[in-house]
Amino acid sequence: MTPQPTLKGTRVLVTGGAGFIGSHLVDRIVQDGPERLVVVDNLYLGREENLAEARTAFPDLAFRRLDATDYEAMERIIAEERIDSVFNLAVIPLPASLVRPRWTIEQNVSITTVLCELLRTGAYRSLLHFSSSEAYGSAAYVPMDEAHPSIPSTPYAASKVSSDHVVLSYWHTFGLDAAIVRPFNNFGPRQNSGTYAGIIPIVVERGMRGEPIEIYGDGEQTRDFVFVRDTADAAVRIHATPATRGRIVNIASGREVSVNRLVAELLDVLGVDVPVQHVDPRPGDVRRHLASIDLARELIGFEPATSLRQGLVETVAWYQARKGQPA
Repeated sequence: MTPQPTLKGTRVLVTGGAGFIGSHLVDRIVQDGPERLVVVDNLYLGREENLAEARTAFPDLAFRRLDATDYEAMERIIAEERIDSVFNLAVIPLPASLVRPRWTIEQNVSITTVLCELLRTGAYRSLLHFSSSEAYGSAAYVPMDEAHPSIPSTPYAASKVSSDHVVLSYWHTFGLDAAIVRPFNNFGPRQNSGTYAGIIPIVVERGMRGEPIEIYGDGEQTRDFVFVRDTADAAVRIHATPATRGRIVNIASGREVSVNRLVAELLDVLGVDVPVQHVDPRPGDVRRHLASIDLARELIGFEPATSLRQGLVETVAWYQARKGQPA
């Protein structure tokens, strides 16, 4: 069933909108027929080419290259574009926090605080903030619902917990229109395969070149993988649902997959046979993730539409189609 167009005729800004998840969210917003759609991205990880499909479908898409921590610049753009809603996906990723921890924390918390402060002053009406399952740390129990304790195991995870609390504190203190989506491990086309790449693009790229695959630790650590378009659709539905305000909502598949199984599945989809090697565990890696999506079911009728296998087939096909292009 096609979702009702909840953003039709509105003016929307997406921070981090040229990134992996952000660009798919932009595609989803375009489907609703907004009056105005603005992407803010400093291209730290994002790529303008990720917006090609959105620009074809929505030629008036505006792109602004700037840092979302710049309060005055964000204030000016929101005012000039008369923005109604902001979807915040701008972020410094987890691997960067293992090298530049202080900077990662400062940047991530600053981005969120800037947007909350602009919401408090009435610059726009509604904020949908993207959290991360890393905020939970390793599972203390499964499935992990929104009441699961936050036990961040990396500076990145700590920055996401902190950012979430900034949003919730502004909601509680000032009665702002804000909600938080907490996605688990997203995968799909456009996932960054260069600096700070995730496991799926790394395995696909190495597999296509016939190179050995490296797995951190014993590979029995688990993740809950969710296809990126499912997350994008859920974010729009959360924005449209008043009952989500002041709440964190998990978005995931509700299924647990070990890294070993994921790699085997990927190599099967690729149709290649390459060595798999185990290397030292990565600092701060969570051991187990399996989400409860009961709250998302209750509030927005969420059900993941794409199975792991279906998503991997589409993802691999996308990487194969662009083989030889720069990462």
